[in-house]
Amino acid sequence: MRSRGSFSLLALSLVVFSLSTTAAYSAKLSPNFYDKTCPGALATIKSAVDAELMRQQRMGASLLRLFFHDCFVQTCDGSNLLDPAPNIDSEKNAIPNAFSVRGYDVIDRIRLELDKTCGGPVVSCADIVAVAARDSVVALGGPSWEVQLGRRDSLNGNSTLADINLPSPFMNLTQLIANFKNQGLDIQDLVALSGGHTIGLTHCGFFQNRIYNETSATIDPAFASLRKEHCPPTASLAAFAELAPLDSTPRQFDTNYFSNLVQKKGLLDSDQALYRGGVTDRLVKRYSTNREAFFKDFARSMVKMGNFKPLTGNEGQVRNNCRKVNP
Repeated sequence: MRSRGSFSLLALSLVVFSLSTTAAYSAKLSPNFYDKTCPGALATIKSAVDAELMRQQRMGASLLRLFFHDCFVQTCDGSNLLDPAPNIDSEKNAIPNAFSVRGYDVIDRIRLELDKTCGGPVVSCADIVAVAARDSVVALGGPSWEVQLGRRDSLNGNSTLADINLPSPFMNLTQLIANFKNQGLDIQDLVALSGGHTIGLTHCGFFQNRIYNETSATIDPAFASLRKEHCPPTASLAAFAELAPLDSTPRQFDTNYFSNLVQKKGLLDSDQALYRGGVTDRLVKRYSTNREAFFKDFARSMVKMGNFKPLTGNEGQVRNNCRKVNP
């Protein structure tokens, strides 16, 4: 006969097992996460993104970059949306974000539209950024993918980690591979996700050194001359503010980014590093002529990046305002 203590231990074990099973289940992301709590969520985000891109097509690249810069710091947790505050280490102050990230106001507007649709703050800011990135790529002619949902928003940012983790436009291939590996991403992910530079613009200061100091062995001379027309050799805030397209068709999600690399027309050092006699040359060459392969791998890598150590379940919160933590 079992003692009362044995039954108590058995009951406690069952409770612990039940709680751990529930926690494990709740920690999983799912494409259907909001189907019951806000079935119109995804349609609302898509409509808002499409409207923004009608006003300014360049915003598509900005929303994609916003997601990338979010995921590379801590996790995809909306931490880079937090404004500076006495108790908030805002990532907006980090050098890689201060000069290249925009679209915060768009996320704010999507948050307001979603709250109308859902009857309140149901969808996390982190999920808004993830879906907006996907919808931006689709709107500009790129692939679609099933976004895994259920992320929670962080309670703080980390500007130091943003400075350390976000890849620099001046990195070489060895540095890029190590940088992506720290985020659970491999060489194929590195090349495929770098293809996001097929849309958007960047500042003169990020490629100034490349067009003026590199030899014709590493950059096409005619391409360098073209970029010099709007990017002077002298360093100044005015010169830095000048913008240039990251590839020859910056408003269309296509394979021209890779074709440009093969022709030594990569704008950033970190772009051309992918096609300079290293282990990534083969993938660059493949993507430059195989749209289907690039689109498939880009979509896969976006899902993989978005699923890396997310906050879920009871972690973090769903922010009422994406710029600040709930009181």
